[in-house]
Amino acid sequence: MTFLRSLLFNLVFFSWTAVYCFLIAWTLVMPRPVMLAMIRFYMRTLTLLERTIIGLRYEVKGIENLPKEGAYLVGAKHQSMWETMKLHLMFRDPAIVLKHELIYIPLWGWFAWKAQMIPVKRGKRGAAIASLVRGARAMKAMGREIVIFPQGTRVAVGEYRPYKVGIAVLYEDLGVPLVPMALNSGVFWGRKTFIKRPGLITIEFLPPIPPGLPKDVALFELEARLESASNRLAVAVGGEATLNPSAASPAAAPVPETDSGL
Repeated sequence: MTFLRSLLFNLVFFSWTAVYCFLIAWTLVMPRPVMLAMIRFYMRTLTLLERTIIGLRYEVKGIENLPKEGAYLVGAKHQSMWETMKLHLMFRDPAIVLKHELIYIPLWGWFAWKAQMIPVKRGKRGAAIASLVRGARAMKAMGREIVIFPQGTRVAVGEYRPYKVGIAVLYEDLGVPLVPMALNSGVFWGRKTFIKRPGLITIEFLPPIPPGLPKDVALFELEARLESASNRLAVAVGGEATLNPSAASPAAAPVPETDSGL
């Protein structure tokens, strides 16, 4: 039954996505808010399809940990494509850091460009970091939420990959709160799997890391909190915990989990 539901969902999902991209192509020449409203409608239709075909639902915890106004960073765990399709339903106007080559995908990439995401060219590290900072500064000036996946790619449940320095550089440069976003989506919607499993995905926003800390301390604190919370969420629904083989504390003491500094 799970296979048949997954087959039906994948057929409907990809067909509906292709058709919808053509249906709203006209929004590319309209004001950005018009296109964003149509994108949010699409995201809601996917939520309905997930619930009715797969039996997959989701809940969001820790909304009170999100700053009520102004720009801030979100360091999000990235286990599958699923969470990328929920960001516009959870934030006011998210600016998502993504690979520059995605902008060139017909229609989909054009929508991402129109939505003013933050494309980063991979290659020379210095140039990539510089483009990341430039883009993030512009989004901060607009008061937007800046969402970045600190491991740089989708990482399967139970697999460990180190956190990259990009988010720490942004944290230091922008001087805004950093909110960890934990989740367990990979247990139900795998990184590169055909099967989609029924159940309840949980997204949990943790207390923000206040601005002003040394960037290495902030990066350590982000990883410690995000991995611990995501492990807890994954194990609670039968997933595998991820072990960090090189976990070690930096010289500075970790920051307590409070919402101070907002």
